[in-house]
Amino acid sequence: MHIELRHLRTIKAIHEAGGLARAADQLNITQSALSHQIKGLEDQAGIELFVRRSKPMRLSVAGLRLLRLAEQVLPQVEAAQAEFASLRAGRSGRLHIAIECHACFEWLFPVLEAFRKSWPDVDVDIRPGLAFDALPALQKEDVDVVISSDPEDLPGVTFTQLFDYSPVFVAAAAHPLAAKPWVEAEDFRGETLITYPVERSRLDVFSQLLTPARVEPSAIRQVELTAVILLLVASNRGISVLPDWVVREVKYNSDYVTRPLTEHGLTRSLYAATRSEDLEKPYMQDLIRLAGQEARRLQSR
Repeated sequence: MHIELRHLRTIKAIHEAGGLARAADQLNITQSALSHQIKGLEDQAGIELFVRRSKPMRLSVAGLRLLRLAEQVLPQVEAAQAEFASLRAGRSGRLHIAIECHACFEWLFPVLEAFRKSWPDVDVDIRPGLAFDALPALQKEDVDVVISSDPEDLPGVTFTQLFDYSPVFVAAAAHPLAAKPWVEAEDFRGETLITYPVERSRLDVFSQLLTPARVEPSAIRQVELTAVILLLVASNRGISVLPDWVVREVKYNSDYVTRPLTEHGLTRSLYAATRSEDLEKPYMQDLIRLAGQEARRLQSR
């Protein structure tokens, strides 16, 4: 027996309308075409689906079984059609984000909170991109966005600049280096450097300053949370380098000082890497807009 969706809709319409004429109007077909469709379905089933001698017309036992099937299947089909329509219109989708910037968690959460309110039907998830190869995962469609400060020339991937930031030196107000107007690579010799627990190549202080100058601190202490890094720095247990948006409030705390790295400071950019074809999706465009908006808000404080 070959059952089509139109058969299920027909069974449901006749049951609800109580007769062929009204059901045909609901289905926007002629009564003759509807009768022909029922006859064909009954021929396939080898059994009557309606008790025709009753008024209003009612379903037989076999017809009731098809009605239960229609009531189960048709809502699921309609939900899937609505979901596909939302996908085509860009109202729903998936947004799985990998973050290669450890400090970005604190910046990104307000962005995602605003995003959630505007796009409730988009499935959002965050994965720490430092735990796996995020960009290959983006190309394989395992994730949809990679937040990174290291753009690469990859086929099918677009890096959209979100904002510029400056990595800055942070030390306790009582630290000897606090007296300097800026710090250089040589100033890190003999110091305990407190960093996030990530590879050196992903830390601005190494990639932009220490590694090119071939300078090695006396010790490196890795700490997961920004708040703990600042606590240790304030206790004069070491020095650190953090993005300027992370330490905006530190500037007004007498326990800390912040200084530029080198006389003219360093500037880095943060990017959202996406598959090029996904950039046209409205929710992707809105995420990028919100990200830049939040960055400007932090930098204006």
